[in-house]
Amino acid sequence: QVQLVESGGGVVQPGASLKLSCTASGIRFSIYNMAWYRQAPGAKRARVGSITSSGSTSYEDSVKGRFTISRDNAKNTVYLQMNNLKPEDTAVYYCKVPLTNIWGQGTQVTVSS
Repeated sequence: QVQLVESGGGVVQPGASLKLSCTASGIRFSIYNMAWYRQAPGAKRARVGSITSSGSTSYEDSVKGRFTISRDNAKNTVYLQMNNLKPEDTAVYYCKVPLTNIWGQGTQVTVSS
């Protein structure tokens, strides 16, 4: 059974940093691209960025220069490093295996002063 488990969310002040993790089980993690999405209150779920199996990354314009996606294939884990967080980054963050319906359960990130 394939499972993705996110962790690392929390409540932080504007300008702070957080690092989210997503650990996969039940798949050969190293061969898959991985993606991060987020869903703000009242909004549709939206892509944040992704990382290929070889480590190439791409990001939505709203997070470029602030967020970094990385992966550790030995730990079956993909990371989302978020710096200089803004209130508009408040959302539930999900990891996903692209081109599948495999999602994690999400982790809440709240940015508030």
